[in-house]
Parts: sequence; C-alpha cells; structure tokens
Amino acid sequence: MKKPVVVCLMGPTASGKTGLAVELVRNHNCSIISVDSALVYRGMDIGTAKPDAEMLKVAPHRLIDIIDPSESYSAADFLADVKGEVADVVSEGRVPLLVGGTMMYFNALKKGLAVMPQASQEVRQKIEEDARCRGWEGVHSDLAKIDPVSASRIHPNDPQRLQRALEVFLISGKTMTEFWAEQARQTLPFDMIDIAVMPQERSVLHGRIKERFDIMMREGFLDEVAMLRARGDLHIDLPSIRCVGYRQLWQYLDGQDSLIDAIDKGVIATRQLAKRQITWLRGWENLQVFDSLSKDLAGEALKYIESRII
Repeated sequence: MKKPVVVCLMGPTASGKTGLAVELVRNHNCSIISVDSALVYRGMDIGTAKPDAEMLKVAPHRLIDIIDPSESYSAADFLADVKGEVADVVSEGRVPLLVGGTMMYFNALKKGLAVMPQASQEVRQKIEEDARCRGWEGVHSDLAKIDPVSASRIHPNDPQRLQRALEVFLISGKTMTEFWAEQARQTLPFDMIDIAVMPQERSVLHGRIKERFDIMMREGFLDEVAMLRARGDLHIDLPSIRCVGYRQLWQYLDGQDSLIDAIDKGVIATRQLAKRQITWLRGWENLQVFDSLSKDLAGEALKYIESRII
C-alpha cells in the first residue's frame, strides 16, 4: 500500500509559518502538529507566540501545552509523540501538517535519532562552572578540539547544544558525531513533503523579529516571566527558561540587566536563533522554499503540495 503523506512546514522564527499553516488548514484537508520545543510548555504563551484560543478554534494544534515548564522534553520524546499524532490524523482521513522551527526535531524525524547517554546533572554543572569562568566561547573551543564536526554546526552562543555535545563525550568517551555516524537510517511509515517559508531579505526578518518582540512586551511578556519566576520551582538553567526572550527577561528580574538591555538581548538572541534555523534549511535536501512576502503565498504552497500528493 502507498504510504501516507505528511507535509513539513519549516522556516525561521517570525517568517510567517503559523499564518500559512492556518490558510492550509482552511483550504486543504490538513491537521496541524506543532514542531516547536517551546510550545510544549504550559503557561508559556506570550513569549512563545503560541496560537491564541480563537486561532486554535480554526486550526487546532497538536503537541502544544503538553508538559510543565519544570519538565524536560527531548527530541526522542518528540519522535515518540509525533508518530502517534501522525497515525491519529491519518486515521481521520486528513493530511498531517507538521509546523515549526525546531530543526533538531525535523532532522530527527527525517534521519533518525542516535541513542546517546542520558543527561548527567553533575557533568552539566561542571560545564556550566567552566562557562562561567571562561565563557561559552571557551567551552566551544574545547568542543572544537574533541569534536570539530559538532563544533562547526553549533554556534558559540548556543549554550544548550554546546553543553549537550560536550556532556555526551565526557560521559561516554564518544563524540556526538560518532553516535550520529553509527545510527541506522530509519524507515518512516510515511512520506514527507518538505516546504519552508522565509523572506528573501534578511532585513525583513530582522524587522519582523523586533516588531514581534515589541508586541509581546505590550501583551504582558514580562508579567508572564515574572509569574513563572514567582513559582519558586523554576530556574534559569531549565530548558524552558532558556527559550529566547524568557532567559533575558528573567535576568532583568534578577537585577542583572536594565529592561532596555534585556529586550535588546532578547531581540538579538531571537535573530541568532533565526540565523541558525536558516543555516539548517540551506542544507536541507529536496526543500521547496516560498517567499514570506509573496502576495499568493498560500495559493503557491497549496498548489505545490497538491502536485506532490497526487
């Protein structure tokens, strides 16, 4: 029997993925499955640009609001969850539409996931202590000596991935690159149509990022972070609080920065995230890219998708 088809809609942050996804739901038999490592957290709505209740009525999203910010969620968790969601959508006679910017999750879905050692709090604390002394650039330099391949794709300003890559080696004696080389390419029970949306000019994306951050601040982003901080069981090194924007506003509430500096740092961190996402996409095989500013973006994307499904 012919495999079912899933559509993967990727793109950098603030490129217009959600808007396009909603139009595809309105004009095609699609159901949205989120591929976003921040949208999984409950109570983190404004800073993650989570779809509001009105949008969710029109286009329900799966895999959002599924865990508490105190919990962790890995690529392996995503793979386990998304396969079940895809099967459920297909059983309803609909087309799964995977939408998001967490490229690590899309990559795990496409290429499989190497079985790596579990996290060690002790090892992580040692890496963080080293980073506090020498900075994350020093940690990146260490990784470059141990695993140059991983170091080449991980930016020095990406502490979470840097920490994980070094942690894997310190625990196992094997680099992350070696683990990936050993993995067997998995056979998925469905075929993937990969599309992406992004503006052709980087300046347009930067403008959108700044505008969206300003809107989030007006909508109460700082109050949202303050409520999370007031819980008392969360801290700045949790994956949830490391999400762009949250970390910077948390540091403001800790008295480390002025609010203006925190906002500037949040915007810069978001631009850096977008840059990493674009780097992933440039190396993506068989990817059809659409311009965010196209007057008939939804029509163009829908025409391409339908041509591939038939």
